[in-house]
Amino acid sequence: MGLEAHPILAFPESRLRLQYQRVRESVVKVEDRTDALYPNSRQGEPGHDVHARSREVQQEPEREKLEASPRDQELAAQKHGGGEDSLPQKTLMQRRPYLLLLAGAFCVAAAIAGYTWWTISSQYESTDDAFIQARFFSIDPKVSGYITSVPVTDNQLVEAGATVATIDERDYKTALAQSEAQVAQAEASIPNIDAQIAGQQQQIVQAQAQINDAEAALKFTQQQNIRAQDLKKTGSGTVQSAQQTTSQLLEAQANADRTRAAFSAAQKQLAALQAQRVSAQASIAMARAERDQANLNIVYTAVKTDQAGLITELTAAKGQFVQAGQSLMVVVPDPMWIVANFRETQISQMRPGQPVDIRVDAYPKRTFKGHLDSIQSGSGTVFSLLPAENATGNYVKVVQRVPVKIVFDEKPEVVLGPGMSVVPWVHVR
Repeated sequence: MGLEAHPILAFPESRLRLQYQRVRESVVKVEDRTDALYPNSRQGEPGHDVHARSREVQQEPEREKLEASPRDQELAAQKHGGGEDSLPQKTLMQRRPYLLLLAGAFCVAAAIAGYTWWTISSQYESTDDAFIQARFFSIDPKVSGYITSVPVTDNQLVEAGATVATIDERDYKTALAQSEAQVAQAEASIPNIDAQIAGQQQQIVQAQAQINDAEAALKFTQQQNIRAQDLKKTGSGTVQSAQQTTSQLLEAQANADRTRAAFSAAQKQLAALQAQRVSAQASIAMARAERDQANLNIVYTAVKTDQAGLITELTAAKGQFVQAGQSLMVVVPDPMWIVANFRETQISQMRPGQPVDIRVDAYPKRTFKGHLDSIQSGSGTVFSLLPAENATGNYVKVVQRVPVKIVFDEKPEVVLGPGMSVVPWVHVR
C-alpha cells in the first residue's frame, strides 16, 4: 500500500488538525481536573504551566481558523460544535422566549381560576347524596274476584279518578238483590207488629174493665158478708147464710186477683210487641246497610286511582283472580321533590327559601331551578330502624347527615322518578 493510499493521509488537512486539537483539549482537561483535585501533585515537573498551556490551547483554534481555507473552516466549525468545550450556546428560554410568556400566562390563569373557584364555592353547599322522592302508593282492590279488563299499561299517565282495572261484578249484583229482598221483608214486618200492638192495647182496656167489675163485685160481697155475720151474732140469721156469704166473698176476691193478673199480662205483652217492633226496625236498618254495602261492592269492582300519576309496577292481567288488598300496580303522583342528605357541618347557613341549582345525573347538560323547603329536625340515623346507641361500646365520632327537602320551582319537562340521583347546589350567600 502506497503512502498516498493510507487511511489517515486520506483525510483533509483541516480534519487532521481538528482531531489533533480535540485530543489536546481532552488532555488539558484531564490535567486541569487532576490539578483541581490534587493541587500539589505536579509541582516541580519540568515545563509545568497549566495557565500557559490553557491559553495556548484556546489560541490554537483561532490560528488554525486563520490558516485554514473557507471549506476547512466550515468543516472544522461543524466538528468543533459537537465537542464538550464548544462556544457557549443559548439557553432554552433565549432560543424560545415565547415559552416564558406562555408559562407566565398559565400561572396568572391558574391564580385567577383558583381565586374564582374559592370565591364561588364558598357561596354554595353541595352534596351527591341526594335523590328524588315522591309519595307513591299502591292500588289495591277492595273486593275479590276475576279481573275482566285492565285499560292501562306500564308508564302511562292517568288522571285522578281514572279506572285502571275492572273486576267481575255478577256475584255482587246477586248479593245486592238478596239484600234488597231482606230489606223488603224487614220493612213488611213493621205493619204486622203495629197491628199486634193495637190489638194488645184493646186487650189492656178490656182487662182494666174486668178489674173494675171484679172490684165492684168484691165490694158488694164484702158488705153482704158483714151483714150475714152480724145477723148470725144476734140470732136473726142462720149459720148457713153466714157461710154462704163468706164463700161468695172469697170467690169475689179471687176473681179480682185474676183480672188484675190478666191486666198485668196484657201490659207485658204490649211491651214485648213494642220491643219486637224496635227489633224489626233494627233488622230493617241492617238489611239496608247490607244493601248499601252490596251497592258499594259493585262500585268497588271498578278499581280507580285517587291521584293523577304514572303507572308503574303493573302486575294486574285480564282473567287473574285477585284478593282484596292485593297490589295491582303502583302510581307515582306528579308532585316530586328532592331529599338531600347534607353533612351536619353544611347546614349552618341554610335557610328555607334559599335558591338551589339542581343537576340530575340522567340529564347532565341541564340545570333545574328550585328552592330549599325545609330541614328535618334530626339526623337520618335517629329515625332509622336500628338507631345508633352511642352510650354503649367504644364511641367513634362520625359526621351525621341531615335530610333537607328541596322542591322544584317549576315542573320539569323531562321524565323523573323516585330514586334518581341528583346533585343540588344551595345558594347560602
